[in-house]
Amino acid sequence: MGFKEAVRTCLREKYFTFSGRASRSEYWYYMLFVTLVWIALIGLIALVGGQDLFLYGDFGAINGILIGIVVLVGIGLYIPTISALVRRYHDRNLSGWWVLGVMIGSNIPYLGVVIGIASLVITILKGTDGENRFGPDPLQEQSGAEVFA
Repeated sequence: MGFKEAVRTCLREKYFTFSGRASRSEYWYYMLFVTLVWIALIGLIALVGGQDLFLYGDFGAINGILIGIVVLVGIGLYIPTISALVRRYHDRNLSGWWVLGVMIGSNIPYLGVVIGIASLVITILKGTDGENRFGPDPLQEQSGAEVFA
């Protein structure tokens, strides 16, 4: 799965889908997209009014608008990011409820670092070969009635 397809899958087709599985490429290309969006937004804030905002804490009208845009983008990207992570855990044959445990546990001092590293390792490792309890392998071609479609 390529970059465009991963972003389209996570933002359009599976925005609110917490079932099924996500391949490593789908998850990591989407996370690259999210990171690039955040870098662009923070760069825009720094370019337009960053000196007043970062040095003096002065929220002018333009900075307020930009921060509002950042908040809206953050809210818009929150659900598909969590759903992609849940599907990635499903690909490793782990329950999506572990994501909630990671989100809570990562706020515990010192232990949160270990939990974050463990979650990173889980998302990096190869998914379960073949079908598991969460669905078919996203990397295998599906055969069936769509042959003549």
